[in-house]
Amino acid sequence: MDLLKKINTPDDVRRLPRTQLQSLADQLRNFVLESVSQTGGHLSSNLGTIELTIALHYVFNTPEDRIVWDVGHQTYPHKILTGRRDKMAVLRQFNGMSGFPRRAESEYDTFGTAHSSTSISAALGMAMAAKIKGESRHAIAVIGDGAMTAGMAFEAMNNAGVHDDINLLVVLNDNDMSISPPVGALNRYLARLMSGKFYATAKNVGKTVLPGPVLELAKRFEEHAKGMVVPATMFEEFGFNYIGPIDGHDLESLIPTLQNLKNLRGPQFLHVVTKKGQGYKLAEADPVLYHGPGKFNPAEGIKPSAPGKKTYTQVFGDWLCDMASADKRLVGITPAMREGSGMVRFEQCFPDRYFDVGIAEQHAVTFAAGLACEGLKPVVAIYSTFLQRGYDQLIHDVALQNLDVTFALDRAGLVGADGATHAGNYDLAYLRCIPNMVVMAASDENECRQMLSTAFHYDGPAAVRYPRGSGIGANIDTALGTIPLGTGEIRRRGNGIAILAFGTMVAPSLAAAEDLDATVANMRFVKPLDVELVKQLALSHAALVTVEEGAVMGGAGAAVAEALAAAGIVKPLLILGLPDKFIDQGDCAQLLAMCGLDACGITASIRQRFGKDEPRLVVNN
Repeated sequence: MDLLKKINTPDDVRRLPRTQLQSLADQLRNFVLESVSQTGGHLSSNLGTIELTIALHYVFNTPEDRIVWDVGHQTYPHKILTGRRDKMAVLRQFNGMSGFPRRAESEYDTFGTAHSSTSISAALGMAMAAKIKGESRHAIAVIGDGAMTAGMAFEAMNNAGVHDDINLLVVLNDNDMSISPPVGALNRYLARLMSGKFYATAKNVGKTVLPGPVLELAKRFEEHAKGMVVPATMFEEFGFNYIGPIDGHDLESLIPTLQNLKNLRGPQFLHVVTKKGQGYKLAEADPVLYHGPGKFNPAEGIKPSAPGKKTYTQVFGDWLCDMASADKRLVGITPAMREGSGMVRFEQCFPDRYFDVGIAEQHAVTFAAGLACEGLKPVVAIYSTFLQRGYDQLIHDVALQNLDVTFALDRAGLVGADGATHAGNYDLAYLRCIPNMVVMAASDENECRQMLSTAFHYDGPAAVRYPRGSGIGANIDTALGTIPLGTGEIRRRGNGIAILAFGTMVAPSLAAAEDLDATVANMRFVKPLDVELVKQLALSHAALVTVEEGAVMGGAGAAVAEALAAAGIVKPLLILGLPDKFIDQGDCAQLLAMCGLDACGITASIRQRFGKDEPRLVVNN
């Protein structure tokens, strides 16, 4: 590691002779592997961008030249070369280094990313700003092939292609792998470019997939793509000068090509081909398994973990298969998160009813709406943070038409090491304000299954939110039972204070209630709220407390406050939840405790508000 230890800034990289860059790449790859094996984090994607990262910093004058990394989970080599090598030991830990680019962390992180397909838009903005300000610098967007499936990437290219006087370079890192295997027409197109067999592929696929006009367009591309002669491609039709594909692990190809592109004006498009997990045979063989591993021994690889409590994701996957067996109208949709959303078995068992639409959340929601219009019952499996990207479609295409679509919201609440960009803190607030929506929050694994069935049978849009990881270990009833719509339940009867708990906050609320002798209600539904239960608890208790693992502003507690106001009930009300700020990465339990959402924190907040002698009003049984 002697060479890598001398690299503190990209200037140190640029001072190296070209002959030493491959040695630097080898040392950097080993360092990334060793570091991630000790902390956990994203591995396959970072092993695949070693040479590309070195080449970009070697050729371009960073940070004056701006590099924007799409998604950002492939930026560990970038972070190491830009002065953060020692911080890899605290990667994705509380008060440690983020696993994604962050502007506040380094001047080399020119744009904060963690969601997909934003890089070209941001880099175009930077390139245009340089033009307006009269500055001669470059903007480089590094985007993966999976991220190119999102419409936003093409919106940006469409905008950029008409400006022939900007210094913009788009680098397509084509590794034939996003998180789940890539899907869709664009992936097929890239594969044809790589294979040199465009005409035969287009002819075979076109007969069954492509409509007439599109097939004709494909045939016209034949002369450009056949035999790897690609002077014009789809990307050039957007106004970009297309170069490639070239080997993204060959520094002797990368560096001269980037140097030539640096001297050209106008939108440039470089297509590089890399391999996820490059240099570590186990990750090369199974890039999905090594996409985001925990700690492991690099010499032995990832070992199967001992069976434990089921995760909520597994509960969803089992329910999806069971319900699909019971109802042939069910179809499952994921925006490129087959593994993360627990749909691997569903795809195997029901391939004709499984749809991975790529990284295209907006399309996923409206696609589901179209299916619902024809009498099918789509289930959209999506992370809470990613549904935010399809919010307009959720309102206008689903809820406004009151279409029968079920949303399974994984990763609701805090998510730990991925931090603020992936936290599902806002779904309760942004969903409950939409007419026709039903919104449920699961308190345990069995209730999650029941809620999914309830949402599926509800004739309209319904969402079930559940957290990352395992639950409390509840016994799971394999029946496809439901819950009466809009009803909560009393889980503990006490005196003086009633705690109205939502979802994951039921367990810590019950623990806090033991110290406080409080009543605890598992509210279950954020919308429709069980208003009668709220009234009953308000009339029989001296004070109410709401607890939710979601943003306080506009969330479930706000719904209770609105219900009390509408009923003309004046009652002391304490609303506990996530504060009005972005919450950084760290251990979930630690973060919840910091937010006062563990049992001790709930108890302390109640005693601080109401004093050591809690309000007393005997519950009328």
